[in-house]
Amino acid sequence: MATTARDYYQILGIARSASADDIKKAFRRLARQYHPDLHTGAKKADMEKKFKELNEAHEVLSDPDKRKKYDQYGAQWEQAEAFEKARQQSGARGFGGQESGGGFSGEGFSDIFENIFGGRTRGGGGRGFAMSGEDLETEVELTLREVLTGVTKRISLREPSTCPVCQGSGEFRGRTCPTCEGTGVKTESKTIEVKIPAGVQDGTRVRVAGKGQPGMNGGKRGDLYLHVVIPPDPIFRRQGSDVHVALPVYAWEAVLGAEVMAPTLTEPVKVKVPPGSRAEGKLRLKGKGLPSAAGGHGDLFLTLQIVMPASVTDEEQSLYERLAKMRHPDPRAELLTQARMR
Repeated sequence: MATTARDYYQILGIARSASADDIKKAFRRLARQYHPDLHTGAKKADMEKKFKELNEAHEVLSDPDKRKKYDQYGAQWEQAEAFEKARQQSGARGFGGQESGGGFSGEGFSDIFENIFGGRTRGGGGRGFAMSGEDLETEVELTLREVLTGVTKRISLREPSTCPVCQGSGEFRGRTCPTCEGTGVKTESKTIEVKIPAGVQDGTRVRVAGKGQPGMNGGKRGDLYLHVVIPPDPIFRRQGSDVHVALPVYAWEAVLGAEVMAPTLTEPVKVKVPPGSRAEGKLRLKGKGLPSAAGGHGDLFLTLQIVMPASVTDEEQSLYERLAKMRHPDPRAELLTQARMR
């Protein structure tokens, strides 16, 4: 599920028109709920993250000056404030219209500011600067078969938008808006299709440009980042671009040799088990692995596992008894020798 960037008002669960008293009450209520000391185990770490987020939202919205700047510039209000101060200082030093002592002109400084913050809006009376939208992040799980071929995944996103009933005020006809419950924001769901290339590694971060949160005042949308997660496969084990799998064979197939069917990431293939094969011996199927960064494919390695039948017939029992009476080297001799030397 996608993690949608939330603004400070959403974090506190209040409308943008909330009073200072509303902000204080919301913070106290949520602080009691998310305080890390009230939780243990794995949940404690999650609460620490939420509590930090809550404190940050309260610190900004409880300060009238910071809140005003946040309402104007969004998440980048501190950077915008710094540039505004620098521009004012440059104007006070004589940079407002003419160059002074080789300094920046007022127009040049404005260009720098607008390049960073997206330029002034052309609509809405030119109020504020266009701000790029926040980036979104989510996880996407892939199987090894999907890694082999690449895959197109449908990603569900939840995107905040201004409440159509209260127009973002959080109030409707003198009461808390029933649609957004006073937050001024309505969350909408959408689904997009994203192509994941073949050969990606676990933990890969895939960027999808322009699929993040909408910008403010005409700013461009943020990006979507997909964190690729490849859960362990019950049959195949990945090692780089190579793939390993255990292949069960009967004792007589290992001794005499045999042709057996073996699994691959596509269709099963017939392989030859050489006569005299040993347990943990490996068979290599060239090019049957995953795509590699250097081009081509890795290999598939079959590790032989000697297995015994779940049950034996009288005839098989008789054959085993005959085999047992024959002279064989003691398979435990080397083990016993090494144990005595310790």
